[in-house]
Amino acid sequence: MSKVKFYKGNDIPLELHKVRVVQKLNLVPIERRLEAMKEAGFNTFRLSTKDVFLDMLTDSGTNAMSDNQLAAMMRADDAYAGSQSFERLQKAVLDVLGKKYLLPVHQGRAAENVICRTFVKPGHVVPMNYHFTTTLAHIQECGGRVVELLYDHALELKSDHPFKGNMNLEKLEQTIQEVGVENIPFIRMEASTNLIGGQPFSLANLMDVRRIADKYNIMLVLDASLLGENAYLIQQREEKWKENSMAEILKMMTGLADLVYFSARKLSSSRGGGICTNQHALYEEMEDKIPLFEGFLTYGGISVREIEAMTVGLYETLDETMICQSPNYIKYLVEELEKRGVPMVTPPGVLGAHINAMKFCEHIPQDQYPAGALAAALYICSGVRAMERGTMSSVRDENGKEILADVELLRMAVPRRVFTLSQINYVIDRVVWLYENRHLIGGLKFVYEPKVLRFFMGGLEPTSNWAHRLMEKFREDFGDSL
Repeated sequence: MSKVKFYKGNDIPLELHKVRVVQKLNLVPIERRLEAMKEAGFNTFRLSTKDVFLDMLTDSGTNAMSDNQLAAMMRADDAYAGSQSFERLQKAVLDVLGKKYLLPVHQGRAAENVICRTFVKPGHVVPMNYHFTTTLAHIQECGGRVVELLYDHALELKSDHPFKGNMNLEKLEQTIQEVGVENIPFIRMEASTNLIGGQPFSLANLMDVRRIADKYNIMLVLDASLLGENAYLIQQREEKWKENSMAEILKMMTGLADLVYFSARKLSSSRGGGICTNQHALYEEMEDKIPLFEGFLTYGGISVREIEAMTVGLYETLDETMICQSPNYIKYLVEELEKRGVPMVTPPGVLGAHINAMKFCEHIPQDQYPAGALAAALYICSGVRAMERGTMSSVRDENGKEILADVELLRMAVPRRVFTLSQINYVIDRVVWLYENRHLIGGLKFVYEPKVLRFFMGGLEPTSNWAHRLMEKFREDFGDSL
């Protein structure tokens, strides 16, 4: 895919798959979109898909499955215990991830629950390259806290650094010295760092983190939910590994970690998840929590049909032509918007294209959730559902004061093999129009705020009548067009 050149004009992403099953979409009028946004409490998570045209909220559970995955679901061994479907999954985990022992869970955050309940105790500190929302919540629930150890350039949103997800090695050493080895249950690396724009880490950096972990005898845990895409960008951007296959790079990455966990909703284009290791002692420490929180050890809260799909999906992770489709679409989307002046996170990462909402909506105070307001505005003018990744996704301190996020991003997720290039071009058109009319966007305030993971179901309202004014401007420019 990445090697195809066009005779004339700019190179564009070329799909190496064909569409055989389709699902109808609806593009409702802007008046309905405004009403739907009000009903959803200006939170895109609460929108109904009947009102959504292009769903770019997340890639979690929304990647297209292959014909081979769907076919495999028909051979599922529907047994409560001892299922052959699970045995096939075990073999795939060994073949692809190089891990012998597997604990199945229903999704990635379930893996975090099991890992944190097993290893995190009150007062513990978990160093990581960057947090994810559910990871942070689980660690805090167990009485621990996280320390984020990025290099300063990671938060420079517009740059050409290829591996912003790298862990700062000097800060890691310093943290271990200050906190004490006995207070660190594990070091966590996330592939790729979701909340700072889907930015990958390098294989060299992971090797260095492993050396430090070995020096202090600390466990290294790898969140492998976006492992395939991180491996692909290592292959593309890290000179030393350009000639290595995806299979080789994946095995090198997972081989450096004591414990690997993943959401199959991302990693293998199916559902479910897993925790895997080569250390039987670690497996035994977690084993009893699977029947307690998930299900029996050979299904773990996952349908056996999904286990079969997960198995095939893991093998398909080795296929560069499948893995590269999403990063290449994201690259195209980012570069086309950059050409038109829209402030984007660069270099393009994985999972989605990320808009710098702090710069896009620089007139909106950060405590009025500029990224959340931008998500609402984009939906109103386009029917595209994207996700806020900023202060709305953050938390309050013990005094109820906002902990402002390091960055304010609007993430437009690009699930694997879901959108056409014309749909991506439609997104570009509407984002550019919105950028030219960005002064119309106003802030938001919470009117219903859950205590944990508030961005999922919280309700907000505009701080002014800006949404109606945005609709009026759209009608002025587009007339009766949707």
